Amino acid sequence: MNKKNATPGTWKSWLSAEILSATIKFGDVQFSPTGELIWSEGRSGKTVLIRKPEGDAFQELTTDEQVRGGVGYGGGEFGLSNDAVYFTTKDGRLYQRKLKGYRSKPIIPSYGSIASPVISLDGDWAVYVFSDGDVDLLGIADTSGKLWPDKLLEGSDFYMQPVWHPNGNKLAWIEWDHPNMPWDETRLKLAKIERSPGSLPWIAEIETIEGGKNITVSQPQFSPDGRYLSYILCENEWDDLVICDLETGETRKVVEGDGSVVAKPAWVQGNHEYGWSPEGDRVYYLQIHDSFSTLWQVEVSTGQKRQIDVSPYTYLHQLTVSPKDGSVAFIASGPTVSDRIVQLVDGRLQILRRCSSENIPPGLLPIPKPIEWEASDGTKVHGLYYPPTNPDYELRNLPPVIVNIHGGPTSQQYVRYDPTIPYFTSRGYGWFEVNYRGSTGYGKNYQQMLYDQWGKADVDDAVDGARKLVDMKLADPDRLVIKGGSAGGYTVLNVLVQFPGAFAAGIDMYGVSDLFSLAVDTHKFELRYTDKLVGSLPDASERYREWSPVFHAEKIQDPVAVFQGADDVVVPPNQSEMIVEELKKNRVPYIYKLYEGEGHGFRKAETRKDLLLSIEKFLNEHVIFA
Repeated sequence: MNKKNATPGTWKSWLSAEILSATIKFGDVQFSPTGELIWSEGRSGKTVLIRKPEGDAFQELTTDEQVRGGVGYGGGEFGLSNDAVYFTTKDGRLYQRKLKGYRSKPIIPSYGSIASPVISLDGDWAVYVFSDGDVDLLGIADTSGKLWPDKLLEGSDFYMQPVWHPNGNKLAWIEWDHPNMPWDETRLKLAKIERSPGSLPWIAEIETIEGGKNITVSQPQFSPDGRYLSYILCENEWDDLVICDLETGETRKVVEGDGSVVAKPAWVQGNHEYGWSPEGDRVYYLQIHDSFSTLWQVEVSTGQKRQIDVSPYTYLHQLTVSPKDGSVAFIASGPTVSDRIVQLVDGRLQILRRCSSENIPPGLLPIPKPIEWEASDGTKVHGLYYPPTNPDYELRNLPPVIVNIHGGPTSQQYVRYDPTIPYFTSRGYGWFEVNYRGSTGYGKNYQQMLYDQWGKADVDDAVDGARKLVDMKLADPDRLVIKGGSAGGYTVLNVLVQFPGAFAAGIDMYGVSDLFSLAVDTHKFELRYTDKLVGSLPDASERYREWSPVFHAEKIQDPVAVFQGADDVVVPPNQSEMIVEELKKNRVPYIYKLYEGEGHGFRKAETRKDLLLSIEKFLNEHVIFA
């Protein structure tokens, strides 16, 4: 077949915005104590819980309820007992839904926000994380709903990942305090639980299992027999998987850091990257190395490790192990495979659920190429380049490239499926993911290189990465676009300020424009985050002003597209509106779209569709046909 010759960026693609925006978002997947699989599906802004009984079709467990973990960035929407799912809602209630029942019922009243409910093995008690926006604590409730819920523990600024001991007499959890984030410094606590008839259980004794200065601990779990408490520890450069013998107090690293990470940064409640086999003789766990995920198992007694083949999947998360048959389930995707719920049974991968119709020919889905370059300080910086990919066209000219900056900024771009990428690569764009200094996945030292440098190191890495593509003849130097959301949007605006003309246009989605306002207006979880990233006020005031794009907006020359959620409490709309006013004043070409009913990140299919169409139209006008 003769391939067409057309200007990259103008290629015709049948991958429509409607097709690519109409996907399901999987949030979590868990096995119940009896081996039933439950997962959550985000459908155009609404989350639904799904049950997969053994040998039967899946069943929707929720209908009208607004399922959502409400603490911080969310997550931790549900927990399981033998016969019921307990889920949190947007209004701060905890609901019980019997797996073989018909209706959900609230067991605590509406107040504040809750997340991460965990149920004692006897099914009587639920412990959960609670926040009213100012005070965080661990709450406890009677699962029958007869007793009034109460505080179980408070005193630390934040709590995460509570877990019951199998005998119901112990509880473990993670806690930390400002100004730290959960990837800076946390503590693992273990408590003895007392109880008496007719009243809620209470904490009698607390001990610190692990934690200290610059030490992070996460994801505590008990072994099935209750002898061991396991957790992920990062005290040096890489993660270790540790087990603590509760009888002797001895700790042992069954997986030692070897250039890979196990725990993703805890931006949300409810992360789980490993699990015990029913017999307690092995642990299954995930590792991330150079943006690729892999599945492993380790023998607890010997420490012998073995990798398990999960091809074609390159990104795995939310691993769970069946306490009934030892099968493993997780959410998985790859560059050419959209998100799926996958179960590993007797060495075979079974697909339980797909997030999309999967009717896209593989020839339209790009395969990324790792790219590395040196920062000014000699550090090796990382990125992923997705080439223009459309079998109907031949690439005869250097393509326009969208340089995409992830949020966080403590996050990472993985080798995974993202429907936005093929939308543009099938039209002749290159797509470049920048894992700048400060990204996770490359060791603690790399992650902390952004501290006191946010607004400088990330900006330099984005510009240097784009120049690297130009040097490699992978990008048209006159048609570079920089795009990012949240912290990535902040980087976009700073690039346009500090390097005017380096990019033909910028795309800013709910980005930070004023660091001073961010330090005051953002939610509790990130209220002191800028202390680490920029410095503490008032001492670092000069740096805050220097790296706040709104104070230097007169330097922006390149067209900017700004997108914002009206209900965003993380980066409020005034952050976008301030920069839009400056663009208007300085007569810089721009578009601004405020999406009603959207928060930090866009959930609705109609919003995602409009976003793709708006970006394409904006780039046609200001980049392709400029």
